[in-house]
Amino acid sequence: MTEAGPLLDVRGVTKDFPGQRALDGVDLRVHPGEIVALAGANGSGKSTLIKVLAGYHTPDAGEIDAFGQQAWPEAHHHAWRHRCHFIHQDLGLIPTLSAAENLALGSGYRRDRVGRIRWRAQRRHAREATARFGAHFDVSRPVMELSPAERTMVAIARALDGWDDAEALLVLDEPTASLQDEEVHKLFEATRRVAARGAGVIFVSHRIDEMLSLAHRVVVLRDGRVAGDRPVAGLKADELVELIAGRRVEELYTEPPPPRDDVVLSVRGLTGERVDDVSFDLHRGEVLGVTGVTGSGREELPGLLFGAVRRLGGSVKVGDDELPPGSTRGAIDRRLVLVPSDRARLAAVMTQTVRENVLLSNLRTAWRRWRLERRLERREVATWMDRLDVRPRDQDLPLVQLSGGNQQKVVLAKWLRTQPRIIVLDEPTQGVDVGAKAAIYRHLAHAAQDGAALVVCSAEAKDLAAICDRVLVLREGVVAAELRDQSLTEQRIISESVAAGRPAGAAEKGSEHVVELT
Repeated sequence: MTEAGPLLDVRGVTKDFPGQRALDGVDLRVHPGEIVALAGANGSGKSTLIKVLAGYHTPDAGEIDAFGQQAWPEAHHHAWRHRCHFIHQDLGLIPTLSAAENLALGSGYRRDRVGRIRWRAQRRHAREATARFGAHFDVSRPVMELSPAERTMVAIARALDGWDDAEALLVLDEPTASLQDEEVHKLFEATRRVAARGAGVIFVSHRIDEMLSLAHRVVVLRDGRVAGDRPVAGLKADELVELIAGRRVEELYTEPPPPRDDVVLSVRGLTGERVDDVSFDLHRGEVLGVTGVTGSGREELPGLLFGAVRRLGGSVKVGDDELPPGSTRGAIDRRLVLVPSDRARLAAVMTQTVRENVLLSNLRTAWRRWRLERRLERREVATWMDRLDVRPRDQDLPLVQLSGGNQQKVVLAKWLRTQPRIIVLDEPTQGVDVGAKAAIYRHLAHAAQDGAALVVCSAEAKDLAAICDRVLVLREGVVAAELRDQSLTEQRIISESVAAGRPAGAAEKGSEHVVELT
């Protein structure tokens, strides 16, 4: 595999931005048939390097050879870029166009002999292309109406559609962030087939297990430099985490304080479309985990608690106050807040500034004499950016320009400044690197120390075992197990999640349940 010359040879590439060196003498080689994982913390330079390869950024120094020819700085044409296929973090889809039309932007429309678009054939081709990755949805719907996983499937299908160049380069930038296990499996199968035909692959991910299972080699960036270039064979997960974060795994988790006795949240018989008759109490300062496989009800529970999903039965009480069904305003007034999993769509306004997003939760603190006092605004936002270490410190930047980990810190700051009693979090570290993950868990532990109670809904068994006082495992909508103390281990969480069948005594749900968003 590595005897042939590299398809891509990056040598000493440097890229500067005002006040920051994003890449500092980076080397990267990809050979035919090789899958190289590109790892690193948010802000390490991964995205900048990908944008250099895509032609979005121009290097300030260094050399790049592609497909046996010099591509930078002496290239006289850019035809080599046509042999590079990219799936970017933002997917690059046109939201108002359908999935079928977005696919056509990559491979062209199906036309008849006089040039008219054959829409039926185009839609059939789109269905076949997305079905290869386990996706089944109406390809004539606008992409903006699809789920995050479905949008990702469209971007992947477009990148691999009509692949006819064996020695090409495929770049996957965080393609699995919103995918479920079966979808990830299908993507990996397709990626391995592409590599087996002679293509080179660069795979960017924050998920350690994915990199170790898919890649032949891992290149780690830290602070714009190559911190490690290691073959996957023999590389352990803890060693890779240490290369990325620059510290040992045991230093990434902060021990939460012991919970207090007083109950702040009481849930009785909570029922939705997936969730069926779930009951539990949550104590002040407690970190309660909720987990389960896809479809277990884990994904629905956060919205039910917050009122974003209409509950079909049961009650939710904050202290002595019962939350009215379907009322997010009622939850916020009682200081119960939600950090949803889909940050860009549900948790923030990506085109607004960091300052505007932090202040979204409450403008009263900066309200003086019937108007907003800009000086007070800036002072409070600066305090929270310092407290959560949001980088860069420029509060006038649009949120979309921050890394995923820093975006999530801004979302946390938005709610933490309201001093919530209960924080419900849905996949709180999805799409962030191990360093940002450690920082987020540290801030959550501090919130628990201050008396906030946390409900952390996540599929990350290892994280839940490390940060939670207690974990509820959902299976087919009901609580299958409650784990604490010696039973609270990663292995036990996984085994209880994947066990077959509903727990004894669980009633079958009717088919009439529906979810309504408010």
